[in-house]
Amino acid sequence: MDPYGIEAMSNTKLQIPPEFNNATKDERIAFVQELWDQIAQDPENVPLPEHHKRILDERLAKHRANPQAGQPWSEVRDRILGQLRTR
Repeated sequence: MDPYGIEAMSNTKLQIPPEFNNATKDERIAFVQELWDQIAQDPENVPLPEHHKRILDERLAKHRANPQAGQPWSEVRDRILGQLRTR
């Protein structure tokens, strides 16, 4: 079984436009971003795989059991940025 759902996603009947293969890397990224932006306009209809739900439930349960163990995102971000600056 594919834990990331990639197998299921590869069963699409849609074809990649031929122009995509001749596009630059930046153009390909922009194209994919535009596709995602269209999908994300209706977030209620974006499917959430069951394994993602399980992970979120597990993390929420851990946080509720010990809320003091977590750190605010601002502190985590600052620590990571500080480590990157010292490299």
